[in-house]
Amino acid sequence: MSSGTLRLGSTAPNFKADTSNGPIDFHEYLGNSWGILFSHPDDFTPVCTTELGAFAKLEDEFAKRDVKLLGLSANDTSSHKEWIKDIDEVNNSKLTFPIVADPERKVAHLYDMVDHQDTTNVDQKGVAFTIRSVFIIDPKKTIRLIMAYPASTGRNTAEVLRVVDSLQTGDKNRVTTPVNWTPGDDVIVHPTVSDEEAKKIFPKFKAVKPYLRLTPLENSN
Repeated sequence: MSSGTLRLGSTAPNFKADTSNGPIDFHEYLGNSWGILFSHPDDFTPVCTTELGAFAKLEDEFAKRDVKLLGLSANDTSSHKEWIKDIDEVNNSKLTFPIVADPERKVAHLYDMVDHQDTTNVDQKGVAFTIRSVFIIDPKKTIRLIMAYPASTGRNTAEVLRVVDSLQTGDKNRVTTPVNWTPGDDVIVHPTVSDEEAKKIFPKFKAVKPYLRLTPLENSN
């Protein structure tokens, strides 16, 4: 079990595990890259099959942003390898990132990826299935986003990519991003940047309110 509640800003716990691509040490796998760890309840399930195919199709986009993907499902590696064949066939994809084998839910408990409300969400042995969690982790191994979906609902992979763009843009440019922002849209000047400093850094900024200053930003991703 995790020794404490994981929150935004927590260090992502390290772990060693078998995967569909062989054994890994999580922190070593990430290296100095960003990472996305996302979990699935079970192999050969319909929603998971569509999700992993969608992530596989976006793998090049994540790679452009120096983001490494790591899936997780509550089955062994032999099951994962067979399932990947189905995933690629159904989605016309080519999945290459590793999928963690977590039949004993060790990583799932470490990251609190287990459903505690739906007591029917268990396997044949009565062990709780893993819910659909997403963690975005930066190069310092800091957790920057946590999302949890119910087992019945597929994720929005475009939203995960959008959040990566937002976080990387904010880290690089001392800005935040408004609702529904996508790269190329105006951004918000960070509150810690004074108006005088903003005039130098963001000469085209516009103060909608004293606390809301919008500015265009080139090369935002």
